[in-house]
Amino acid sequence: MTTLHEPVVTATPAELSVWPASTTEPRPGALTVGGVPLAEVADRFGTPVYVLDENEVRERCRTYRHAFPDAEVLYAAKAFLCRAMVHWTGEEGLGLDVCSAGELELAVTTGFPPERIVLHGNAKSPHDLETALRLGVGRIVIDSPSEIARLAAAVGPDGHQKVMVRVVPGISAGGHEKIRTGTDDQKFGLSIADGYAQHAIARILDQPQLELTGLHCHLGSQITSVKPYLAAVRRLVGLMARLHEQHGLILPELDLGGGHGIAYRPGEQALDLTALARRVRTELSDACAAAGLPVPRLVIEPGRAIVGPAGIAVYRVLAVKRTGEHTFVAVDGGMSDNPRPALYGVRYAPRLIGRASAAPTAPVTVVGRHCEAGDVLAADVELPSDLRPGDLLAVPVAGAYHLSMASGYNLVGRPPVTAVRDGHARLLVRRESLEDIRRRDVGL
Repeated sequence: MTTLHEPVVTATPAELSVWPASTTEPRPGALTVGGVPLAEVADRFGTPVYVLDENEVRERCRTYRHAFPDAEVLYAAKAFLCRAMVHWTGEEGLGLDVCSAGELELAVTTGFPPERIVLHGNAKSPHDLETALRLGVGRIVIDSPSEIARLAAAVGPDGHQKVMVRVVPGISAGGHEKIRTGTDDQKFGLSIADGYAQHAIARILDQPQLELTGLHCHLGSQITSVKPYLAAVRRLVGLMARLHEQHGLILPELDLGGGHGIAYRPGEQALDLTALARRVRTELSDACAAAGLPVPRLVIEPGRAIVGPAGIAVYRVLAVKRTGEHTFVAVDGGMSDNPRPALYGVRYAPRLIGRASAAPTAPVTVVGRHCEAGDVLAADVELPSDLRPGDLLAVPVAGAYHLSMASGYNLVGRPPVTAVRDGHARLLVRRESLEDIRRRDVGL
């Protein structure tokens, strides 16, 4: 119990800088998002639980539309997708970037116009391509030479399909080596340097049922500098100039992908979207003028930057264990609902919610419930030293690549997704139950 001599710590504006803009703390410890106390969400829906601030998602969509008024903005569905997310992004004027028949089917059956959807992926299955053609997807991004003949055959001699080509500009950018995709030593795209991109484009031009609309590239993820995008513009416009010289080809679209970096903890750098839009627009205009080409329509594919900061993961503390000089705080989730710390070494800033604490902070490591030493959600973070079982911890910036990468490890069901807005919380995706898991196991 606190006394008048024990100051209760509340969140500072700097500490809340990575939380949704609607986040408030009307009373110490009573963190509220979208007008809904997070502790109430935990009590109503159980833990772990993902919480999405609908207005934050919508506002981030609008920010992109305002920053790139003349560009086509596609939400990268791989970051997170559900029917509500399809609905929100569509209402805010964004298209969709999908990479599987599953993402495509979910979007179209929700009512999203298929002509505003782009399908990409380095290894599209026959089912992926068949579904895309059946549903009338807007464009398909060709990622390898073998896809050209497969797609042309699937379209048929009397059919028609718009395509783009994913090229590799030879630029290293991204927050971790596993999410850098603009270099020549990874699985995506066709290299400009070795001529594979040019050769593939020539083959596409020989297929009358395939209409090449532009070039596509994606440099990686968690990029916080504008410079790699400017370099990509120069190299892609250079390729466009060569294609014009060789084939008389003028491409109307240029897709720079996404990968726009966000801050996961207070003080971390994020990509300056205003600077990106301004400098890319200038670079593209100047490069095309120098090459004597008309300026193509720009396409961008933000995913994490739209949904990541709008999400929070809420956990309940199961155990507090002191081992030597270390204190481990174990919660009821872990790498099955957030594998990113184990995969990429991502660091988060969890916060105690649901009660006030006057205790001094101490360094602890927040760990998950799974049978892996690497099941760590947040290492060496400052939390109140009186943490105890039953407490709630909230992890901000949990909207992207959490549920979409969640697994069934240890047969722990995936958490539900809730949305908060204007003081109300509602369920978007229900919790995966043991019955769901049992029903899939059909044999002995």
